[in-house]
Amino acid sequence: MTTATTRTFRTTPPTRSGDTTARDSPAAAMPSLPSLTGLRWMAALLVFGLHVNNFGYFGGTGGRLVYWGFGAGATGVSFFFVLSGFVLTWSARPRDRALAFWRRRIARIYPVHLVTLALALVMAYTLAGQPRPTPKQALSNMLLLHPWWRPWWQTLNPVSWSLGCEAFFYAAFPLLFLVLRRLGARASAALGALSVVAVVVLAWADAHHWWTYALYSFPAARLPEFVLGAVTARLVLLGRWRGPGLEASLALAIIGYFLVPQVAPGYSATMCTIAGFTLLIPAAAVADMQGLPSLWRRKRLVRLGELSFAFYMIHLLVIRAATQLLGTKPHFGLLAGIAVTTTVFTVSLGLSWLLYEAVERPARRLLLRRRRRPAAQPDAAEARGEAPVATGD
Repeated sequence: MTTATTRTFRTTPPTRSGDTTARDSPAAAMPSLPSLTGLRWMAALLVFGLHVNNFGYFGGTGGRLVYWGFGAGATGVSFFFVLSGFVLTWSARPRDRALAFWRRRIARIYPVHLVTLALALVMAYTLAGQPRPTPKQALSNMLLLHPWWRPWWQTLNPVSWSLGCEAFFYAAFPLLFLVLRRLGARASAALGALSVVAVVVLAWADAHHWWTYALYSFPAARLPEFVLGAVTARLVLLGRWRGPGLEASLALAIIGYFLVPQVAPGYSATMCTIAGFTLLIPAAAVADMQGLPSLWRRKRLVRLGELSFAFYMIHLLVIRAATQLLGTKPHFGLLAGIAVTTTVFTVSLGLSWLLYEAVERPARRLLLRRRRRPAAQPDAAEARGEAPVATGD
């Protein structure tokens, strides 16, 4: 479990493009990065605010304020994609096998996905006004294939489309890491620059409707964000990261976030926030490694960050279930809207704690359990990066 402990860590430029570093040791474990865990919570909160806005809990001035603050909340998913690439590269081991890596990824996300999928199915067949999936839609959702086909991407638990993208990233990561291991700092930076160009080109093409298929949920279109995260992690590991500090990076991320309403909706929003997010994540990592001040390392934020995946997966189901009592787009006044939002948030957070403690953690331990392990040896799961460095990979 990620803690709020600060560790001082200095990266040393490795020889042979990183093949002979201390991290090759089977017992080596990279320093924890609690600030990334805290930042995960803020990204999940942006998505929650977006859905509060979309379901119209507030009317009048309250509604305008919520839209101003959370209308761009979908960019929180982009943050998750960049963070995923960073954390997986940070915690990867050169001698790791692809099958072992995929096994850990399945243990990380699949138990919570299956439980929330089952809840979504129950809701679809018991609550009024809920869309019922076809067998093909349900199967594609279970296998995390639904974002590849636009008509299916919002079936059952709608937020699970991002897990379909993550599944694609996981499938590609062993090859990506193999390439990154052989790249020096300049080549890694060039790959990052190409990824930024890809985001800009895809955003422009999507805004100008070059394709009838929207790119927002298409896994291959979101791959450059993941690659950017992996590249920045590689540069930090090489000791060659030269980005701005945590405060400046956060300011750039906030500016980009509030620029989103100025572009076409959908994938184009990624172009506004990609620079800020790409700078913010390694800046937070460096702050943890060097013991610099970081708001995101606070104990409560880190704890909320640990719950963020479960919160992300359950909150929209709670909001959907609440429509049975609240109706569709009720547009409450400010005080009533705050009361309803607080109630929905509290229920979602309580259920996320239950999912984390009763499903996510025990299922991961069960799926990654080894039959025999001598007590004198170091924890094998942590030694190979199976314990999540930032609880969000």
